[in-house]
Amino acid sequence: MESEKRRDFLLRTAKGVAGVTLGGAALSVWPTGRVLGANERVQLALIGCGGRGSYLARFMIEQGAEIVTLCDLKESEMRQVSSFLSDLQKKKPRFQKRAERVLEDKEIDAVIVATPDHWHAPMAILACQAGKDVYVEKPNAHNIWESRKTVEAAEKYDRIVQVGTQNRSGAYNLKALEYVKSGKLGDIRLVKVYNLKPGGPFSAGKPRAPETGFDWDTWLGPAPKRDYYPSIWNGGWHHYWDYSGGDLADDAAHQVDLALMLMGDPGAPKAVSSTGGRLQYKNDDSEVPDLLVSSFEFDEFVMTLEHSNYPRYMEKTTGTIRRNDDFPYWTQNATRIELYGSELLMTVGRHGGGWQVAMSGGRVVEQRYGRPCDGEHVENFLDCVKSRQRPNGDIRTIHPSCCLLHLANIAHRVGNKTVWFDPANERCVDDKEANALIRREYRKQFEVPDKI
Repeated sequence: MESEKRRDFLLRTAKGVAGVTLGGAALSVWPTGRVLGANERVQLALIGCGGRGSYLARFMIEQGAEIVTLCDLKESEMRQVSSFLSDLQKKKPRFQKRAERVLEDKEIDAVIVATPDHWHAPMAILACQAGKDVYVEKPNAHNIWESRKTVEAAEKYDRIVQVGTQNRSGAYNLKALEYVKSGKLGDIRLVKVYNLKPGGPFSAGKPRAPETGFDWDTWLGPAPKRDYYPSIWNGGWHHYWDYSGGDLADDAAHQVDLALMLMGDPGAPKAVSSTGGRLQYKNDDSEVPDLLVSSFEFDEFVMTLEHSNYPRYMEKTTGTIRRNDDFPYWTQNATRIELYGSELLMTVGRHGGGWQVAMSGGRVVEQRYGRPCDGEHVENFLDCVKSRQRPNGDIRTIHPSCCLLHLANIAHRVGNKTVWFDPANERCVDDKEANALIRREYRKQFEVPDKI
């Protein structure tokens, strides 16, 4: 009976994923992951051949893995990634449009899920059920409920699930954590997280018929039916609640998770309030805020998150700074974190940028330069695939930061108010409207079931 239920789930849920076509036959894939020796190469499939996925594939190859399969709805995307990898890997990956074929392939040990956000959790869950380990991009789920179901899948099927929050593998961030633990900052009661990025208006354009061979219905997956808009497929999906939590849930995920790590991973907040909206570009086609300021209440401290997509003078840490011994001009650094201790102030950059600790008058008393940490995070994942130890970005560790991001959006979407959250039950307290956004409505044949 249990196997029949699982087979039915794989058929119903796994019809499609962004960048992937899943077919109409039941999937005959079961948790049969092979045990790898320390010197064996991990065999990987990339699901979703967009920009980020292509770079993750390169990082995996550089760390000793082999990309055996590329999976995407568009063959042109697979060809581009194959070419991008050709200087690192002589053996050309197979092309596969049907993700169920990827999941049933016993040669494949693990998958990289680099699809648009609304398919992160459903595909990660399916991969766990198929006996594959998973590297899933952030945010790891479209909503809080999906994130919890991904945790359950990793635990039930004993899978390694690494979330792409690579700051947790950065040497300079781990040194920052050591410094916080030393107590030199004093009592930290306020943490400020910034995602103050530039941006512009968004126009969806006009719908048209999808290109020949492109299954738009599969791309939509669990989201409601919508006419095909090339702009939505080409990154514009970030502007719609059906597919994402906006840039706040996407890019701010890195800073938020790093801040929680530095604060000792306190879990989910007990209350969140948000204010803001589509203030700068009021009349465009985007649904998500271009300015949102959120506050999160924990037992021992308050965290704020300031998010924007309009001031042109803000910028992320430049590549030049990340490659060299240098620090950003913190005031206009779009993605910094500030920890206000009773004794000292620590400012931290993500993905490189380093950190500095200052006292009164701006005098720096401690600092460390930073470097990007993609390679280290990928290396940690591959090591854990072999050792079966929990990775640095284990889904169970990252789940609270995913909750925090979605709670910020929920507090905004229900009227810019305070929402009280019960972390034990992962429900909003006495708030029917907010609880309706804990999970999504799933389109038929694309459901994630209550029981994983």
